[in-house]
Amino acid sequence: MALRFRKSIKLAPGIRMNLSGGGLSWTLGPRGASIGIGKRGTFLNTGIPGTGLYSRQSLSGGSGGSRQQATATTSISMTVSVKDDGTITFMDSNGNPASEALIEAAKKQKGDAIKATIQKTCNDINAQVEALGELHLHTPSPKNRPIYPLQKFDAPPPIQPTPTVPGFFAKFFKRKVARIDAENIRAQANFEAELQAWETDKGQFDNTERKKHKLVSDAVQGDPDAMESFFGEVLQDIVWPRETIVSFEVRDGGKRLAFDVDLPEVSDMPSKTASVPQRGFKLSVKEIGPTNIQKLYAKHIHSIGFRLLGEAFGMLPTVQEVTLSGYSQRKSKTTGHEENEYLFSVVANRSDWEAINFISLQSIDVLEAFTRFELRRDMTKTGIFKAIQAF
Repeated sequence: MALRFRKSIKLAPGIRMNLSGGGLSWTLGPRGASIGIGKRGTFLNTGIPGTGLYSRQSLSGGSGGSRQQATATTSISMTVSVKDDGTITFMDSNGNPASEALIEAAKKQKGDAIKATIQKTCNDINAQVEALGELHLHTPSPKNRPIYPLQKFDAPPPIQPTPTVPGFFAKFFKRKVARIDAENIRAQANFEAELQAWETDKGQFDNTERKKHKLVSDAVQGDPDAMESFFGEVLQDIVWPRETIVSFEVRDGGKRLAFDVDLPEVSDMPSKTASVPQRGFKLSVKEIGPTNIQKLYAKHIHSIGFRLLGEAFGMLPTVQEVTLSGYSQRKSKTTGHEENEYLFSVVANRSDWEAINFISLQSIDVLEAFTRFELRRDMTKTGIFKAIQAF
């Protein structure tokens, strides 16, 4: 069974981030900023999306008691963007740079909100880097047997309509009585149709729930077909930071499982980290050195392997041994063509796996964790791999 896992990096709703392009876009106010020019002066009106905040700031003095008539109000949409070099740009709705007066007013009025957005962007960038090496922290304990409690159909049934009873005087008018009877018949027919549809939906839902419950129960008891179906769904529910292609096979009547994993490439690793200076409106973005990228890659692919081993032992109680081999596409030094090269291969048994302290996974060095098992790996201290022969 081959499964393809797509990239799944979530950013905060309403924020667009692209470090190689225009960067983060953040708009002041649901309708942008508006400039009001009148006899009392020029004002900047701004609002911050999602906060409910709105303010009015004077940009210039007015004519005081002058009888000069107010001029028309001009609305301007302003966007604050964080570029990949960490600088902040203020653009109008046409994509042109905003005037210095508007920029200074926006910084003065909404400086805290702008800085909070910059900090949020900084946190998002760094969190993506950190998440690559922390996938194993969510590994389930092998001592918790999976169960699937039957879910209840929560859609309420339709309500039986109460028939309309003709009033005393209505009884003397046959047409009115006939109309009320027809309305009652129509209401009852609609109810019966809705009830039938509800019963059909409930029946399908309950049937699906029974199948899910049986699938998990059969998988836990060691049925190979159920194990493959159930485990495939388990893996697809995991959020994988980078594209990872996993093939697996249940063997020996459910006692063994083998993985073949097409790992992400080194080129898929992020190349930048960020920080926010204490002063000014800026996001400081720095390149990650090649050695640190290589180390991050090594940690990421071992984190993938650790998580897969844990999911197998945790979700499939009858599995006693798991073989996992991870490979990458690299140019062959003999042919110059890209070929699959295995970077590590490990055989883990349940007793050794259960000896791990799953309450304190933060204290585990995920690269060192593999050495407690039968392992084939040729890796330098800086995370450079040489091809190996998989188990």
